Amino acid sequence: MAHVISMWDIPSVAVKDSNDRFPVRRIFCVGRNYVEHQKEMGGDGREMPFFFLKSAHSLVAGGGNVHYPPKTANYHYETEMVVAISKGGRRIDAKKANEHIFGYGVGLDMTRRDLQQLGKDHGRPWDFGKDFDEAAPCSALVPAAKIGHPAKGVIWLRLNGKERQKADLSDMIWSVPEQIAYLSEYYTLEPGDLIYSGTPAGVGPVKPGDDMHAGVDGVGELKVKIVPAL
Repeated sequence: MAHVISMWDIPSVAVKDSNDRFPVRRIFCVGRNYVEHQKEMGGDGREMPFFFLKSAHSLVAGGGNVHYPPKTANYHYETEMVVAISKGGRRIDAKKANEHIFGYGVGLDMTRRDLQQLGKDHGRPWDFGKDFDEAAPCSALVPAAKIGHPAKGVIWLRLNGKERQKADLSDMIWSVPEQIAYLSEYYTLEPGDLIYSGTPAGVGPVKPGDDMHAGVDGVGELKVKIVPAL
């Protein structure tokens, strides 16, 4: 079978200490999954989880330079632990959810906050605020076979050397297994799916020239520099 246009490369991220790569199918992101961030964004309590998607083509594998995006004046970082799915399924029991995980990484859910808020104010989708070019930097993945399944450990971000986000994975409102169980009630999860598992409080704006250094203790680190718009 021939294709009428040239095929593109499948989006993928590196696997730490390996020449192998993890092909990415979809990116699910959970909103307001740390208590203090939920308060920061106007929520209160353990509300039902909600998700939005980013295109796999918004990945910036390994970090590095990220261009300031068009049509925004309020461009934000959100540091997250990334969960990579290697075994698909639907209606997955939370007690068995870890069996579906390949490994973990560190990601940034980059957000055009003003466009996200415009969507909220008018009852419209968030796509322009969340899903755009270079919106999902992601570190190399570390297999769960090497580090287990982190349920605690510090998640942090430093902006130009100053601490901006710091919390513990145990502060998640919905644990990773609970997120997988919930998502699989609505979608058939597939190998290659990534889940960005939520950000702690302290999100804020960046501008060209800013350096971000994010990490999850025991998982990895990610460095991103914001460069001028294309």
